[in-house]
Amino acid sequence: MSKQQGTQEDRLYRIRHSAAHVMAQAVRELYPDARLAIGPPIQDGFYYDFDLGMEKGRPRTFLPEDLEEIERRIRRIIGGQHPFVYREVNADEARVLFADEPYKLELIEGLVEGTVDEYGEETEGSQVISTYTQDTFEDLCRGPHVEHTGQIPIEGVKLMSVAGAYWRGDEHRPMLQRIYGTAWANGKQLKRHLKMLEEARQRDHRKLGRELSLFVFDEEVGPGLPLWLPNGEVIINELEQLAREMETAAGYRHVRTPHLTKESLFQRSGHLPYYADSMYPPMEMEGVRYYIKPMNCPMHHKIYGSEPRSYRDLPLRLAEYGTCYRYEKSGELMGLMRVRSMQMNDAHIYCSEEQFAAEFMGVIDLYLHYFRLFGIEQYQMRLSTHHPKGLGKKYVDNARLWARTEDLVRRTMQEGEVPYVEVADEAAFYGPKIDVQVWSAIGREFTLATNQVDFAVPTRFDLVFVNSDGVEETPLCIHRAPLSTHERMIGFLTEHYGGNFPLWLAPEQVRIVPITDDHVVSAEAFQAACEARGLRAGVDASSARMNAKIRQAQLLRIPVMAVIGDREVADDTVSLRLRSGQRRQGMPRAACLARATDLVAERSADLTELLAA
Repeated sequence: MSKQQGTQEDRLYRIRHSAAHVMAQAVRELYPDARLAIGPPIQDGFYYDFDLGMEKGRPRTFLPEDLEEIERRIRRIIGGQHPFVYREVNADEARVLFADEPYKLELIEGLVEGTVDEYGEETEGSQVISTYTQDTFEDLCRGPHVEHTGQIPIEGVKLMSVAGAYWRGDEHRPMLQRIYGTAWANGKQLKRHLKMLEEARQRDHRKLGRELSLFVFDEEVGPGLPLWLPNGEVIINELEQLAREMETAAGYRHVRTPHLTKESLFQRSGHLPYYADSMYPPMEMEGVRYYIKPMNCPMHHKIYGSEPRSYRDLPLRLAEYGTCYRYEKSGELMGLMRVRSMQMNDAHIYCSEEQFAAEFMGVIDLYLHYFRLFGIEQYQMRLSTHHPKGLGKKYVDNARLWARTEDLVRRTMQEGEVPYVEVADEAAFYGPKIDVQVWSAIGREFTLATNQVDFAVPTRFDLVFVNSDGVEETPLCIHRAPLSTHERMIGFLTEHYGGNFPLWLAPEQVRIVPITDDHVVSAEAFQAACEARGLRAGVDASSARMNAKIRQAQLLRIPVMAVIGDREVADDTVSLRLRSGQRRQGMPRAACLARATDLVAERSADLTELLAA
């Protein structure tokens, strides 16, 4: 980051932090009985949580017209140019100051104990208790802020939405009202941000999923359990075929495992203590408890251990598109991005320590290949390590192996010249990992894939191989999922492409448009020729006019439209129109089929190459 970027980000942080306080003051002035919770700055803006009490037996909520009134009050406070004044207080003073604020009092106790900061986030060591005051409003805060409210650009602040939020993120605690706002250095930046948000709404995979008939959710089936429609199934099949081709070429062996297993398997693997809250409850049959699986790895370990292994068998790469189930909290479900049923592009690589670097980099190279294929230009490799205080609780208690494997991953990434950032206390319970952050074409960030090192679980399953000296060793295990889950990958790609999938991935690749009923027979013959070449084609034989048919195909984001009229029937040609509007008249059908087939086989993203055939 350049010094100028750092200065700009620091300025925006202060503006957003200060705007959160001003919004809290505005709400308090308009709703004197409101109780304050927390109000941090966040990416692109800020929020503040409020408890408005009860109304007619139900929690009081903000309405859209309330936000308009709050925004007007914010402008008035900003215009007052009130200084932000810092002061430190002791615990007793803080308790008196916030005697009528139960949420603040809870935070104060956490500050005194040194367990949380003023936003309720976990921390360590004693905390200074401090406040900031502007005008008549004082809030628990450590800063920083702008010097006075007048430094918050009035034209750069806008309240965006209201959402429910559990206090401290705990569904067993009170539900609060969260107002989200955005704040920028000037009105021009705000307008640019709002334009990007509108583009994001248009690309939202939930909206496009309905419009393109990719998937649905049904309450009677259950939240977070997607039903894939035929168009979505096409994309799933294409991604799985891509993965199988790449994995087969890289020496992977494909396996299948059941959807449920005995409780004892997850007890042995060590997953149960760490993942029980995210697992569906067990079922009991004939006195035995079973779980539906939240991950595939214990079963892959069983496959590895099903026969003796020698160093000549390694590396052993086992891959599976296995369906897993995780009980994500209702408030965390979000379209395909957070679901409860998922098909994972999963694999486990068993290797010696000497083979580790080559195998780990082989996975990284696979990531990079997929990024190029999908046109993902912005990404970040994030090395997630453990925290010593989590040993025995959040992480396997073996400090020596943690240090060794984390160093192994660092050296591998550095020797492979792969840039990465390091983040503490985000490792898997059994070892360090590389999480892959990607950004879509509209700048939305996703955690798309993972590459994890497991030094602990193979030992639990007594997995060994006989080395070249005839001595048994425990293999390292690499957990990897470069294409994430079908659900998250398709959600991401839908937004990344804005529904305009490349030809090879599009559910319907060619829409054939007969100009009149007299041309339907010829159109159906061309459809059969397309399907014989493996192309997914449909005929619009409706009574609509040609332009209406083309418009409908464009709305469905079908890549290619092939128009057939009298001339095309006579000359055995088609007139092509791409969804972008580009055209070519009178293209020989054989040439069109050959080039389209080649583009699909190449998984090309350049549709215009079809017109050049």
